[in-house]
Amino acid sequence: MSPTPTPELDPGSGEALRARYGERYRWLLLFTVMVGVMASIMSSTVVNVAIPALSHQFGLGQERAQWVTSGFMVASTVTMLVTPWLLARFGYRATYAGCMWLLMAGGLLGGFAQNYPLVLVARVAEGLAAGVVQPIPAIIIMRAFEPHEQGRASGLFGMGVVMAPALGPSIGGLLVDALGWRSIFFMVAPFCAVCLWMARHYVPTTGPGGTATHRDDALDWIGLTIGTVGTLSLLNGLVSLRGGAATEATALLTLAALCLLGFIGWQRRRARRGQAPLMNLRLFAWRPFAMGALVSLIYGTALFGSTYLLPVYMQMGLGLSASSVGAILLPSGLVLAVAIAVVARLADRRPARELVSIGLALLALSFAAMVSLDLQSSLWLLMGLTIIGRIGLGFILPSLNLGALRGLEPVLLPQGSSVISFVRMLGGAAGVSLCGIVLEWRLSAHGASMTDHAHAAARLAAFDEVFLMLAALCALAMLAARGLGTHGRSPHEPPGGS
Repeated sequence: MSPTPTPELDPGSGEALRARYGERYRWLLLFTVMVGVMASIMSSTVVNVAIPALSHQFGLGQERAQWVTSGFMVASTVTMLVTPWLLARFGYRATYAGCMWLLMAGGLLGGFAQNYPLVLVARVAEGLAAGVVQPIPAIIIMRAFEPHEQGRASGLFGMGVVMAPALGPSIGGLLVDALGWRSIFFMVAPFCAVCLWMARHYVPTTGPGGTATHRDDALDWIGLTIGTVGTLSLLNGLVSLRGGAATEATALLTLAALCLLGFIGWQRRRARRGQAPLMNLRLFAWRPFAMGALVSLIYGTALFGSTYLLPVYMQMGLGLSASSVGAILLPSGLVLAVAIAVVARLADRRPARELVSIGLALLALSFAAMVSLDLQSSLWLLMGLTIIGRIGLGFILPSLNLGALRGLEPVLLPQGSSVISFVRMLGGAAGVSLCGIVLEWRLSAHGASMTDHAHAAARLAAFDEVFLMLAALCALAMLAARGLGTHGRSPHEPPGGS
């Protein structure tokens, strides 16, 4: 009797790639998606250095210029919920490569744009790509690595990812001063080209967990539409608050609240019907995940709000050049990479709640201490305070996802990673708007403006009050961090696997 033939593996499947590259394959895969996330984060943060130049080029006020950042974050926030569906339907490789093509197209469009609406379209395209790709690494870490390796994998990924916001503003500042604001859009293209090459070699064609793609699964378009309308209503409502249009702001914020209730009701209805929801509400039955989501929301508000605020503060408040801002932020980014490397090893042994709380405390301290600065302050002091905040981030980044996702059923991991990323970016998008609104409000209260150099002290006082608000948000997140999961494997957690 002839032996039964062994079915031939798809050369692009996860099994075939593991057979080809051996034990190192999971690290190659993690590195590949890390480069893509670096490109997406760089496209997010580097533009902040160019906001003054964009404002001058197109004659924009603070409110409209802020949408260069907010438009990106709105787009990326909404599409994060689509990541599990895209991975299940098209697999890792097609989803990842499609994001890189879209990110590259957005960068090229922004670089060649001749008017502000095209710049916004480019930023939205970049945000759509970034939103899909950013939850993928956490899914890989939780599926492909054993629990005792997940902290180390998160640390390696975190070290690479923080180089984007560390190097981005520095390189961007130099490019803006030397070549103009258009150059910051072009700089993402080489990263995308490298990602596309690596995707062909290391990213599997299969879906999460090595499963085959399911092309018959339908996307929850109704849930996505409700989520998009709610997000836009929330952000525009916050902007309307600053403009003094109380009726408009109330209507938009009410619509945002109604969208939240409608979204929850629709997701429950789909679950009862046996249809795949856009957001599986079963996730929030696991208390560490629910608390992790709350921490991510508040933390995202403070983090992304400050990422927008710091470059504007240094240029408009302290009168520094774009290249000087980059030079100040670069050392703190390098310190962050070192901090993540150290904390990553602790994340496999120490409770996540402890590490996240330490990080939030340091971040709050760095924000609160900004009030001690004035126009005569040393740049070394400014750099030192920034470094304290980045050390705090080094404690948070490797620990937060692990504390929230450990203990979830394997089938919920893609959804869990996407939801954590979604609420962080939702907080971030609101945080950018919130910082812009509060800054304009406090400038008006102090009788100053962004361009009025005769009231420099009043302008700094307005910035100080926004930094104190961010410090208070970090302190609030520390309370929620007490509910995060512990180190090691929870009683309900399955072993890691690919």
